[in-house]
Amino acid sequence: MTDHDTVDGDDVMAEDLEPADALQELLEEIVDALGLEVGIEVQEDGEVLSGRVDGEDVGLFIGRHGQTIDAVQHLAQRIVFPDGPSDVRVVIDANGYRERRAEALRAEADEAAEDALRTGEPVQLDPLPPFERRVVHEYLRERGDVDTHSEGNEPERYLIITPQAP
Repeated sequence: MTDHDTVDGDDVMAEDLEPADALQELLEEIVDALGLEVGIEVQEDGEVLSGRVDGEDVGLFIGRHGQTIDAVQHLAQRIVFPDGPSDVRVVIDANGYRERRAEALRAEADEAAEDALRTGEPVQLDPLPPFERRVVHEYLRERGDVDTHSEGNEPERYLIITPQAP
């Protein structure tokens, strides 16, 4: 995104755009730069501003192990809310990738929780980005039989799953 764009001859600063419009513009520029023919949908829902990219060949947009889509999401949060942290969280998805990944994370979390309960010892998961750690924390909190906490420093921050004390 440029510092400003021209609309009908008038300069418009990116900061002057509504968050949803800024996200739409950012996603359009990214998919154009990647040469993707996709649809883009942006929705505001209270505390979440969602950007969804749907179409063929979104693998390039998602990237290996979701690294590209995670980077886009991180940048989008910074660009859409340039004045710093916001109560509104930006979530970027492509062809339902986030839900498929969340399902895989929940399955991995269940397996690790069962190992922790069976052995009575903490189980460490591989490093995960913040968004994915949150999915696991929230999912396992609902189980009620294990506790979770994060350790390490980004980008190598990981979860520890421990059995709850009786």
